[in-house]
Amino acid sequence: MRYDVIVVGLGGVGSAAAYHLARRGLKVLGLERFGPVHDRGSSHGHTRIIRQAYFEHPDYVPLLLRAYELWDELQARTGRRLLQVCGGLLVGPPAGQLVSGALRSARQFRLPHELLGPAEVKARFPGFRLSPDEQALYEPRAGILFPEECVRAHQEQAAACGAELRFHTRVLEWDSDGSRVRVLTAAGIEQATSLVLAAGAWMPHLARCPVRLSVERQVVFWFRPRRPEWFQPDRCPVFVWETPEGFFYGIPAVAGRGFKAARHHGGDEVDPDGVPPVYPGEEEWLRARLADRLPEADGGVEDATTCLYTNTPDEHFVVDLHPSSPNVVVCSACSGHGFKFTTVVGEAAADLATEGSSRLPIGFLSLRRFG
Repeated sequence: MRYDVIVVGLGGVGSAAAYHLARRGLKVLGLERFGPVHDRGSSHGHTRIIRQAYFEHPDYVPLLLRAYELWDELQARTGRRLLQVCGGLLVGPPAGQLVSGALRSARQFRLPHELLGPAEVKARFPGFRLSPDEQALYEPRAGILFPEECVRAHQEQAAACGAELRFHTRVLEWDSDGSRVRVLTAAGIEQATSLVLAAGAWMPHLARCPVRLSVERQVVFWFRPRRPEWFQPDRCPVFVWETPEGFFYGIPAVAGRGFKAARHHGGDEVDPDGVPPVYPGEEEWLRARLADRLPEADGGVEDATTCLYTNTPDEHFVVDLHPSSPNVVVCSACSGHGFKFTTVVGEAAADLATEGSSRLPIGFLSLRRFG
């Protein structure tokens, strides 16, 4: 066998897994169907949110704390700016899913945070307009990740540690006999001791897991604020907002781009090989939310793009060994909130591929929860 581990997919998770594996001295082959950094999947869009007071579940917090350590380490190794801390707001009804869930995580792990009312938020962040029945949890350690730079950094460091990375190479199929894997690509067959599957939106076909994975199309917008000075990182934190019509999020204007905002979930299920473009009028749902809550943010749409969520039925990740192939690792279905975890999920994938288990607390992400 030519390789110790083959990694399929070199986006957020796959590039991190390739890096962590190669760093351990293993002979690694990474396969990516597109170019090194592309906009066809889930690891693009200029900026992403990173936060610690995780409303989705407190079990994510230890992984987040390790992710922060790994992002800082990767920044130091590469000299790239990958993470910018600017603080974060989680806004909604005090008893809603967002604020109550974030408060539970913050209190359980003693994370720095503040609870702010509408007047306090407006005084500190003038672009925000909370209604009298809303509250905000502010966390000072939240901020921005630059996804393209993160993927490049992991790819470059993986190659520097000896990994062989092949781009524009489509994986068609794989099989395992428990002691070796064979991966069929458009160019031929490769063999290894272990396999890591991290192909994002293409996992429903490749993973062959006993759980349904669905691919959801999301549209992300950049706006030209009417008051640009209010939507810079020093006066505008990243945020997630729970409304009666659904969740939306926003990221301040950085590095030459406008104020970024998008709906969280609510998109159509699609085939990743045939994602529709952004249609006229798709911004109207979001603009209606901004009009009431961040009225000076929307001075017109500057740009838009699509992004893919790969969802599990419970919207939590899958990080586990394949149920019928113990030398195959499944890392996917981050359900639209996983990019911030990619470096620590890559570390967990390296553990699973080499040791069959991980010291990281990933048990709650196992496939076993689906029966």
